[in-house]
Amino acid sequence: MIGLIISLLVIGLIAGALARLLVPGKQNLSIPMTIALGVVGSFVGGLLGYLLFHKDGAEGFFQPSGIIGSVVGAVIVLVIWLRVGGRRSVRSR
Repeated sequence: MIGLIISLLVIGLIAGALARLLVPGKQNLSIPMTIALGVVGSFVGGLLGYLLFHKDGAEGFFQPSGIIGSVVGAVIVLVIWLRVGGRRSVRSR
């Protein structure tokens, strides 16, 4: 169980960091938020992969398509986060 949690955090960090590198602009995200971005992106990428290809995680945890799906999902989540978060920003003088 601990191994699964650690691997989720590592994959989340990698996927979140790659998503931040791929999306242009400045993102004010800390390391824990980058990990959370990657973990949420993994779920989004897994859902999209299941909906498109009807495959599930039964074939194993570490798959190249799973990592790519995590990065794609993290990019989608980051773009949505930047669009929604940009509207709520308060302009300081």
